[in-house]
This record gives sequence, structure tokens and C-alpha cells, in this order.
Amino acid sequence: MVPVATAPHLMEPVLSELYSPSRIFTWNELQGMAIDGILLPLYGKSYASPGVAVTYRLRARAAAMAVPERIRTKVVAGRLTAAWIYGCAKPPERLSLLVDAKHRISSLRGAASCSFHEVRLGQMDVVSMGGMLVSSPLRTAADIALHVEPERALPALERLLNREELGIRLRLLILAVEAAPRVPHKKRALATLSLLGSEDPGQQSPGQQAPD
Repeated sequence: MVPVATAPHLMEPVLSELYSPSRIFTWNELQGMAIDGILLPLYGKSYASPGVAVTYRLRARAAAMAVPERIRTKVVAGRLTAAWIYGCAKPPERLSLLVDAKHRISSLRGAASCSFHEVRLGQMDVVSMGGMLVSSPLRTAADIALHVEPERALPALERLLNREELGIRLRLLILAVEAAPRVPHKKRALATLSLLGSEDPGQQSPGQQAPD
């Protein structure tokens, strides 16, 4: 498992302020301010000020606030949850958390809003942002291709490939899936990637880049 201190970071602006239940504001008060348009619902019980740039780091922080503190450093936001953090998928109903095989999933149970997946993670598979470990863009895309049904995987994969700053290329993604050890749905994953076309969507011009 990669410690937070050694995980590579994506270059982003300083984290904007995030509001969550505390001694200052209760959840009911935050909900009331959201209804009045004073705050913007972000994820779970976290809110941001309207007009604040919702960055990868801010979404990662919101995800972290939804994970019990006792397990926060032992899990990695992955799959469609990571795609949401990168701005490429809808907010997840349940956080998808990866657990390195060195840890026992049974010891992390108890988070009703989370689903756990035991995997093997390399040092380059994880980045740290907003107080949360998140699967790297390439690992996120490969996991989505391998483990998410095509109808949900394709839109997220297209958006991930279209974000030039994430550095994912279709050929590299195909190689990553081909290099994966024997896992179910590997052929399905390659078939899903073939639907993305022979041209790499990552070569999209900057003017066509989707907003964060």
C-alpha cells in the first residue's frame, strides 16, 4: 500500500474551503443554506460555496469526508468514484474503494456508503489529493474497462481520454488492460475499448476540452 506521503500528486490549485457538519454548522443548517442557495451540495454531507471551482482536490476531499476516519488511509477511491473525482462521471451512490491485498477487507467493513474491492496496487497506481488516496488516471480507466459494464464504462472512458491533463492515451490503456493478470471480463474490456475507435480521443484540441 502506498503511504500518503510518497504518493505522487497531481498539480492543482490550493484546496478551496469545504463545509461539512461540525461544531460551527450542523447538517440541518448546511442543508438549509443549500436550499437558500448559499451553499452548493457537493457529495454526501459536504458543501461548497457557489462560484468556487470544483476541482479534483475538492471532490477528493468531499469523498474523504464520507469515509470513516479510521480507515481513510487504508483505502483508495477507485473505478467510477475516481472517475467522478476527475470530473468524468456522475457522483456515485456508494463510494467504490480499493483495498490493497496487504490489508484485510474484513477489518474495514462498517461503512454503509462504501463498497470495497481487494486489489493489488503498485506505487504508480495511486495519487494523493484532498486527504484521500485516489487511483491514478490510467489505473482508473483500466479498472473501469475491466470491472464496469460497458453501458456505464463507455461514457466515463470517453471523458477520461478527452481530458488531456490526465495524460491517458487509448493505446496505453489497451496495453494496461492486456497486461492485467487473469481477471474475469478481460475480453469484454478489450471489446469495450475497441468501441472507442482507432483514433485516440486524447488528441482532442484544447478548445474542445470539457470543463472541470
